[in-house]
Amino acid sequence: MVTRTVLTGLTALALAGPAGVLTPLEWGGGPLTVDALPPIVYTAHRGGALEVPENSMSGLMAAFERRTAQVIDVDTRMLRDGTLVVMHDATLDRTTYARGPVRGLTLREWQRVRLRPPTGVPGRWRAERPPTVAEVLDRFGGRVMLMLEAKDPQSLARLGTMIHTRGLARSVFVNTNKPWVARRAHHLGLLAQLWRSRTQLRTDRPRDWASFVDVLDVDYKARDADLLRAVNSGIPRVWAHTVTTPRQRDRVLRLGCDGVITDAPGLLSRTPIKGRAKAARTTAARAAVRPAAGRRGVGQRGVGQRGAMPYRAYSTRVSVYS
Repeated sequence: MVTRTVLTGLTALALAGPAGVLTPLEWGGGPLTVDALPPIVYTAHRGGALEVPENSMSGLMAAFERRTAQVIDVDTRMLRDGTLVVMHDATLDRTTYARGPVRGLTLREWQRVRLRPPTGVPGRWRAERPPTVAEVLDRFGGRVMLMLEAKDPQSLARLGTMIHTRGLARSVFVNTNKPWVARRAHHLGLLAQLWRSRTQLRTDRPRDWASFVDVLDVDYKARDADLLRAVNSGIPRVWAHTVTTPRQRDRVLRLGCDGVITDAPGLLSRTPIKGRAKAARTTAARAAVRPAAGRRGVGQRGVGQRGAMPYRAYSTRVSVYS
């Protein structure tokens, strides 16, 4: 049984910190921040959707425990009463036993929803309640970098307040497909991430976003020329989505990307990078000329910083990759 229900020691708390927020003992001198990320970053997309149930608390806990990614990605949506919850789709139909729009629910109704255990994902998983964004921030914030995609732009101010109140402004990327939302996230003192499709990248001018985007999230299917334009844009970090095979990863790293967003972090973390020396040289060259990642924002910490999490291979075999 691989279902996770408790993460030992995760909820241990110390004395109240700034703004009355309880600070987890595991933080030590401060939360993990963007400054601790390694030169090449793996992000578990929706927790690693080929390896765990997407956007589920048990799946996120498994992704955290396995240490195969330094960033964990989740999608956020807003309920009718303003509660922010974790769900990719606008409707409940695909991933739960319920039907209908997510936006139509209240928190009380949300708490009765149960995720449908996915087929094709290794292991046995129980039906469980989908989490709220507050629960994800409280459980993982400061222990691993988080990537929250704001599916509802109108939720940005509330999301920003939740992040700042917990002291996580440099520990959470706020992701969007809309440049104006990324700009607003930056103005709110958040780490702004902007994702673009291969079609959008054909006409995009990424250099125009360098003043407010901390991570440019590019489609791995984009043409070499479009990826190179992104890599040379002056944006601190360029990561490719949604990578599922070592070959896809190796190509984008050779072109100068310094991270991948993947549904299969376990597979990639235990598969050596081909052409790693060239990828490392390209990444080092970019690092030498780019500004320090995320330092345009607020809330910077310079001491008490924990190191980046190491990779750790695990034995679960992923049966299907696209």
